[in-house]
Amino acid sequence: MTEIKSALNSDLEIAQSNIMQPVKDIAAKLNISEDDLELYGKYKAKIPLKLIDESRLQKSNLVLVSAMTPTPAGEGKTTVSIGLNEGLNKIGKNAVVVLREPSLGPVFGIKGGAAGGGWSQVVPMEDINLHFTGDFGAIEKANNLLAALIDNNIQSKTRNLGIDPRTVIWKRVMDMNDRSLRHIVEGLGGTSDGVPRESGFNITAASEVMAILCMCNDIEDLKEKLGNIFIGFTHNKEPIYARDLNAQGAMAVLLKDAIKPNLVQTLEGNPAIIHGGPFANIAQGTNTILATKMGLSLADYAVTEAGFGADLGAEKFMDIKCGYGNLKPSAVVLVATIRALRHHGGAKADEYMTPSLERVKKGFENLEKHIENIGKFGLKPVVAINYFPNDSEEEISWVQAKCKGLGGIEAVVSKGWADGGNGTTDLAQAVVRSVDENKDKFKPLYDWNLSVEAKIETIAKEIYGARSVQYASKALYDLRSIEKLGLSHLPICMAKTQKSFSDNPNLLGRPTDFDVTVREFEIAAGAGFLIPILGKMMRMPGLPEVPASEGMDIDNNGVITGLS
Repeated sequence: MTEIKSALNSDLEIAQSNIMQPVKDIAAKLNISEDDLELYGKYKAKIPLKLIDESRLQKSNLVLVSAMTPTPAGEGKTTVSIGLNEGLNKIGKNAVVVLREPSLGPVFGIKGGAAGGGWSQVVPMEDINLHFTGDFGAIEKANNLLAALIDNNIQSKTRNLGIDPRTVIWKRVMDMNDRSLRHIVEGLGGTSDGVPRESGFNITAASEVMAILCMCNDIEDLKEKLGNIFIGFTHNKEPIYARDLNAQGAMAVLLKDAIKPNLVQTLEGNPAIIHGGPFANIAQGTNTILATKMGLSLADYAVTEAGFGADLGAEKFMDIKCGYGNLKPSAVVLVATIRALRHHGGAKADEYMTPSLERVKKGFENLEKHIENIGKFGLKPVVAINYFPNDSEEEISWVQAKCKGLGGIEAVVSKGWADGGNGTTDLAQAVVRSVDENKDKFKPLYDWNLSVEAKIETIAKEIYGARSVQYASKALYDLRSIEKLGLSHLPICMAKTQKSFSDNPNLLGRPTDFDVTVREFEIAAGAGFLIPILGKMMRMPGLPEVPASEGMDIDNNGVITGLS
């Protein structure tokens, strides 16, 4: 095995070297009968919602994996999540990993796929990173059906609801990075080609339909949430929702298969459930409530991850998802890398891999703030040091000692990328100890019934460390609209940069004495949260100068190369 490992370089080569087990054999490890599987070939399957057992949710152990504020390359939450699942199974625990689905935009852009890395991956890697089981396509179609229904009603002579085209906030989506579609004018041509108006495209992962799929508890709940999508106003200033267009039934029909979680496997043949894929800087950044509940129903440990740093994905997981799903994490793992500590300590990109205890010491304040934040939810995290070959023993030992001095926080080296489950058994043991210590101690950060401003201030001050919250004139106008619509009771899903605790991506480490500014709000009445936008957030990314797609190819035998 060592010789094989040393001969393989890329994540794709490692994944392609793996001999997968039939998905029915993976299902058997979770006591799922073959008759309950909806097969998508030999290695992928949909799982029916009837297997969710609400009585097991609090008996099983939910382990949330988050991270310190990341470098542009990310710190490996998915890799650590998969590796931890391998490690838990290696030490005899019945565990499953529950992840988000990758978006094609990052796959063909700059970030690459989201199936883990090295010897901690989910497979079939190519399928997962590409079209998988068609969930993103179904979300795209449901989103765009509503867009078509809106334009059709504006065009209608007999059933027109009086929608003011200038107020329509609903956009079309596609699962690709394409900056040219951010701002468009539609309906050009003749009178039969629609009513011209400004609009645009979002990437599919940013669609509210994606958020709704991830927040719903069953088909009926899905339809209700789809019907609650806020579209805009009539010329008489009356609100219009998707239900006013009778859209929710047809949209749910398009999502009839997408609502079911997907079952695949890890490189070591352990079960993995993958479902949903919202971004964490503009949405809730977690997989579906249904997939998490499925994992808790079928295993004793369900390992899941939340996007970007803990100030984004983890906060939203615990304050939004746990509230709607009646979920309680038993443990939190904070992924840290020595390179990220160097980054927050002042290292430039070309210095990330150069050992520097001085920079690690300076950058530790970022990780320390994340540790403190998890404590605000009643939990004591485990720090997973995602190992890189250039990490010095001196740097690692200092971080471990420093964490131990913060109330006995365990900081464990995780070598899942290089060694799979064999490299994560220490982390798995630490997580088991943490579960025993943290069980039933979780508490949310704020009460949903507080005012919108109070909820935002709580997050900004407690989690980010901000001095105050400022509101632009557009945000103040939006606050009045939220009040009139009766939506002030909804939880808050902050949209801000992932590069800093603040809304300024250049403020690294643990910034202090800063203010955050809410520029405007987006209303996700269907998904069930309000989105204050801090800074300029992008819902349709662009491609880099040299897209990752340029290095991809496929041969006559169907073998893909260049996918990362």
